[in-house]
Amino acid sequence: MSRTVVVMLKEPRPGRVKTRLGCEIGMGPAARWFRLQALSLLRRIRDPRWNVVLAVTPDREGLQSRLWPVDLPRIPQGYGDLGARMTRALRAAAPGPVSVIGADVPGLGTPQIAAAFAALGNHHAVFGPASDGGFWLVGLKHPLQAPKGLFRGVRWSTEHALTDSRATLGSLTVAQIETLHDVDTAADLRRIG
Repeated sequence: MSRTVVVMLKEPRPGRVKTRLGCEIGMGPAARWFRLQALSLLRRIRDPRWNVVLAVTPDREGLQSRLWPVDLPRIPQGYGDLGARMTRALRAAAPGPVSVIGADVPGLGTPQIAAAFAALGNHHAVFGPASDGGFWLVGLKHPLQAPKGLFRGVRWSTEHALTDSRATLGSLTVAQIETLHDVDTAADLRRIG
């Protein structure tokens, strides 16, 4: 069975991506930071132990984008909130364990992804918590067997996102791996140095 890492990516256009950060440092610099961070992340996570797939938005523009590596397969994120889009990405991957990650986590690399897949050896699901109460990774051992209400009612972009998301997994066993920092604000950017 293959392992898949799905990277959630927005086209890095000013005013479309990292808007909270953009309100503080400017929309152009925020979009540039995201583009460079995402490209760096894609280089860091390539590994023969798993396949990398890009889940892009906006759908048409993302599928045709020349910004991302052309050798990586792409799928459209589609409509709905973040939970609906992640659920679709989890279920669209090849059979086997799947982890979905964000592209705005500078500390993320192959060791963390390997730890997530290792945790799925003994658990149905895994989360990589973010320091702000959200998460930078969610993984499922058998995505097609996930509960129907996966990620419904989650208060996204709040300190409740991880707790709410875990609650949608019902009786599935859940592992938690390393806490990392994502970048949403200028203070987050200063913290990573």
